[in-house]
Amino acid sequence: MNRKLLVLPAVVGLIAPALAACGGSSGNSGGGGDAIVVGTTDRIEATKDNPAPLDPAAAYDVAAWTVLRNTFQTLLSYPRTGTDPVPEAAERCGFTDQLSETYRCSMHTGLQFSNGDPLTAADVKFSVDRMLAIHDPNGPSGLLDNVDKVETPTDSTVVFHLKAPDATFPFKLATPAASIVDSKVYPSNKVYSGTSLLGSGPYTLASFDSSDKAVFNKNPHYKGNAKLSNSKIDLRFFKSSSDMESALKAGRIDVMNRTMTPDEISGLSNGATQNINLVEAPGTEIRYLVFNTNDQTVKNPAVRKAVAQIVDRSALVRDVYARTSQPLFSMVPQGITGHTNSFFNIYGNPNVSAARSTLERAGISTPVSLALSYTTDHYGESTAKEFTELKTQLESSGLFKVTLQGVPWSGYRPAERKGEYQVYGMGWFPDFPDPDSYIGPFFGKDNFLGSAYRNDAIESQLLPQTRTVAERSTAVNSFQQIQDNIAKDVPFLPLWQGKQYLAAQSQITGTEWAMNACSELQYWELGKGVKG
Repeated sequence: MNRKLLVLPAVVGLIAPALAACGGSSGNSGGGGDAIVVGTTDRIEATKDNPAPLDPAAAYDVAAWTVLRNTFQTLLSYPRTGTDPVPEAAERCGFTDQLSETYRCSMHTGLQFSNGDPLTAADVKFSVDRMLAIHDPNGPSGLLDNVDKVETPTDSTVVFHLKAPDATFPFKLATPAASIVDSKVYPSNKVYSGTSLLGSGPYTLASFDSSDKAVFNKNPHYKGNAKLSNSKIDLRFFKSSSDMESALKAGRIDVMNRTMTPDEISGLSNGATQNINLVEAPGTEIRYLVFNTNDQTVKNPAVRKAVAQIVDRSALVRDVYARTSQPLFSMVPQGITGHTNSFFNIYGNPNVSAARSTLERAGISTPVSLALSYTTDHYGESTAKEFTELKTQLESSGLFKVTLQGVPWSGYRPAERKGEYQVYGMGWFPDFPDPDSYIGPFFGKDNFLGSAYRNDAIESQLLPQTRTVAERSTAVNSFQQIQDNIAKDVPFLPLWQGKQYLAAQSQITGTEWAMNACSELQYWELGKGVKG
């Protein structure tokens, strides 16, 4: 067994180029041979509350975005190394004014969808207008809600007029939220129900069975930056990571990525398994608790602060995650511009006495009853153990009485959006490698969580200010102030920052580039070489 470690060096800027940026393109050439078989425990299912899990207007989780990243094109994408978007379906793009309010793209000619339909600027306009018109509560329309109007002066020119300056707009155009859909196929005012899709990306989706597998074939009409190292991907769905690991060891699958347990990662790291490589890469995934500030108990900031003073992140990552993650003291993780350990700076190490004093000063009787909710099947099998550890920590203080509730993701996300949980766990994978992606989606009227929490300083002053700054490193002070404001109010409690792991048969190539900074698996990087 070989273990590859992609080290994240100390950086001042954005995520290090040792990890491919979100949607990083390959420099490889060629592509062919047998199908690469990839295992996953992620679930992508059409349900009553989510009838279109693969429609770009409705999809907003890492599993679905992985599919979209591999099957749709966007105007911009990311190179393998670096974090500045580069043209993909576009030939060139740029702001035409100094205020960063008008953005113009000239597109390549001769682009086609996988069914042979031509792809023009009109399809780009249709896709953005459609996203905003549908405004799906589970979708990523918030990333594009600053678009005032889209114009298409020619078939190959598209102009975006923004409501307010936004230097991050090119980053957003490189996300699957800006996937270009066929205006002849997709309805303009409703989602494309089911698990079919039609794009112009590197692959076509040949078949999809959420209980078994999905098949992706090389798209013969694709014209873009990605150079495919294979012609077919079989994505196999597993109910448990142990079943997935067994399939890898038996040679029934070539690659497994999401989600492995800490014990499985440790087992693959110790050298006992031959002909399997384990790749470890820095990650920008975060996990955090959300407090429902409409709830009678936790709307009191003293309760939230007391929880922040008790939770022991080091014990959590040691005892539950076997140090495959690291403690996180901000909603902006390490490796991203402007990160600061705001929660540690304000609350320090876990301190039960300080938490008791916080509650006493607020006149709150103890123990405080808390209900912690988590999803049983979306973030991996260790989530239940994580919340059991949180319950133990809070109850050991004598200040809280905790009940736990585990809910499958199909019901969890709709209930969370309706405000049915008091305190609940969520994970976040960045839309793009910029601190805005860890702040913007959580604030404002139509925030990702449907949270009732409001902070006018962040929403109306600090965040808009950062979006006027093209050179992102000069926005550091504002982002640090935002993180401090979050830590003082504790609407969210950051817990840990994950690393990324991928295990593959030794003959599989491209594994060091297959995981991008947004935790999406780039199928085109995977190839088959000589076993050894």
